[in-house]
Amino acid sequence: MDDLVTERLVLHPLSVAEAEALVAGEPDGTVRWAPGYPTEGDVGAVGRFLAVEADGDGPPHAGVYEIRTREDGVAVGGMGFHGPVAEDGSVTVGYGLVPAAQGKGYATEALRAVLSAARERGIAKVKGDADHANIASQRVMTGAGMELVGADEKVKYYETTWPLAG
Repeated sequence: MDDLVTERLVLHPLSVAEAEALVAGEPDGTVRWAPGYPTEGDVGAVGRFLAVEADGDGPPHAGVYEIRTREDGVAVGGMGFHGPVAEDGSVTVGYGLVPAAQGKGYATEALRAVLSAARERGIAKVKGDADHANIASQRVMTGAGMELVGADEKVKYYETTWPLAG
């Protein structure tokens, strides 16, 4: 996968080696990390990516991205899928930014790019969720074009669906 470039960001798809360095807390020397990066959520998401890649028997992981600012190339967060694309063509997305990068529209900008790339790759549906109290994440998903499709007592569920090619 190639980098996804937006107006203000570069979403860099992590290789296995880059993901291993992130989990170890050791930048590989090609990118600087913002204070607080990687977060616990980034390490968990990248760990799931590495587990799927190490298994090798099933479908490949749909990918994880490091969110970098174009201005200085500093990694400020992560965005990625929770695993391989399911049999129905769907995948769940997650994301996070260090506190200093929040509130600038970066997450929405990054999610729009990832949704576009998912559609181009033939993924039929991208799902996401946010706790009821997480208004910022709900705004990110709606701002990127995802629609609220349901809720339970704790979580609101969002998705974007495209017709399958063929």
